[in-house]
Amino acid sequence: MADVVLISGSGPYADPWHPFPATSGRIAGIIEDLGYTVKIIEDVEAGLTDPEACRLLVINIGNPSSARPPGLVDAARAGLEEHLSAGRAILGVHSSATSLTTMPEWPVILGGRWVRGRSMHPPRGETSISITTVDHPITSDLTGFVIFDERYSYLETQPDITVLCEHSHDALRHPLVWARETDRYRVVYDGLGHDTASYDSTGHVRLLHRIARWLMRAI
Repeated sequence: MADVVLISGSGPYADPWHPFPATSGRIAGIIEDLGYTVKIIEDVEAGLTDPEACRLLVINIGNPSSARPPGLVDAARAGLEEHLSAGRAILGVHSSATSLTTMPEWPVILGGRWVRGRSMHPPRGETSISITTVDHPITSDLTGFVIFDERYSYLETQPDITVLCEHSHDALRHPLVWARETDRYRVVYDGLGHDTASYDSTGHVRLLHRIARWLMRAI
């Protein structure tokens, strides 16, 4: 059994904008560098329904262009809730905030969501990511970094998140990476990762190492 199951967008959960096989491969490699085993699953709904009792579930998927059958969505929700109730962790990546729109529990679990007609992103390019001043094991001693990526803006967030990284757009600060922790489980959303260029940033890789270790309760 793998330590980490990574669900990669394919089939209805693929889209023309995100190279999920490539980004999932990079994420898996970054986590494997820490000594953990990673299994990539491309059957999204089957993976969500049965995450195989892994310690960490990484979700890197897009939003289907049409609504999925309610029974499949309900099974996926039950699988996620069982995973978390067992004290395990979730890392949602980039466009996962746009997905599972017919599962009301998903934005609560993730800590936020993309809102059609409100959320947006400026053109993909080189930008600076800031570390917030909050005291958190993930970002302790980390500094801001430069990255070539897409920056989601005007996301709707839940009140119980801890914002770890921000970016600036329209003279406003926008949360881009955050953590949620309950008395049972841990969740992180990383809004970066549009394509593999994101993982060429040493600052982003260092951040992902910390995220994975925190979610695995190693820090």
